[in-house]
Amino acid sequence: MKKPQQPKVSIISVNFNQCQVTCDMLDSLRHISYQNVEIIVVDNGSKEDCSVIKQAYPEVIFIRSEENLGFAGGNNLGFEVASGDYILLLNNDTEVASGFLEPLLDTFAKHPKAGIVSPKLIFFYSDRLIQYAGTGNINALTCRGETHGFMQPDGPAFSFEAKTSLAHGACMMISRAAVEAAGTLDASYFLCYEEYDYCERVKQLGFEIYYNGHSEVLHKQSISMGKTSPLKSYYMTRNRIYFARKNFRGWSRSSALLFTYLVAVPKNMLAEWLKGRAENSLAIWKGATWNLKNPISTP
Repeated sequence: MKKPQQPKVSIISVNFNQCQVTCDMLDSLRHISYQNVEIIVVDNGSKEDCSVIKQAYPEVIFIRSEENLGFAGGNNLGFEVASGDYILLLNNDTEVASGFLEPLLDTFAKHPKAGIVSPKLIFFYSDRLIQYAGTGNINALTCRGETHGFMQPDGPAFSFEAKTSLAHGACMMISRAAVEAAGTLDASYFLCYEEYDYCERVKQLGFEIYYNGHSEVLHKQSISMGKTSPLKSYYMTRNRIYFARKNFRGWSRSSALLFTYLVAVPKNMLAEWLKGRAENSLAIWKGATWNLKNPISTP
């Protein structure tokens, strides 16, 4: 009897001026145990010459964008050519364990309503400290989610599978059914919160989000935009407010916006100023005022 073919997984990763980082990720993908994959790298308007990716990894589908479309827009270019039964969005600043795909696919096989699954994320430059092991809901006041396991040492307690509120954008596998129902990422986010927005959209359509701690990915985090850069300050502020405008209703929406504008934004601006990071403080202000001028768009 002919064995059924493995489901095909399309792995999409976005590169921006980080050729060596992306190559390290691709090296790790060459050692995975799951075989039915296609790997798509989107070069997001890099200024440095990234032709090495095409030359050294002929198995990769390489897409060149002449402009930087952000995390969301870059991944959306990958969605356009992805042919898999499942689509895995994988940050280029990750390195994967050889058997990381099988547990994620197993979750989909066991749970028909699963739309998105994320693995356990470990901080790369740490002694196995956890970045992500599932989350709680986005707080309707602060627009932030509590990440389970954050900065805790990895151990057996985190090797479980369960429904969770939000996936993690560094590594999230999406079923073809969810993609066909929800579409692609909202490119207006550019960076930050786009995966949370996508999770909310998928859940509204009746799908479920899962965490599977039997799958593991190492994450170098914030290499492209820096941990305290003005770019990150701008988009975290802008998109935190934008997410509330787009996804909250009624009193939840009003309270989130009031808290953000009257408490969070002034507090964060002052904190950055006192730390000598005036550019970050100004970026927070610009991110907040952007929302006063721009309407909500749909992907």
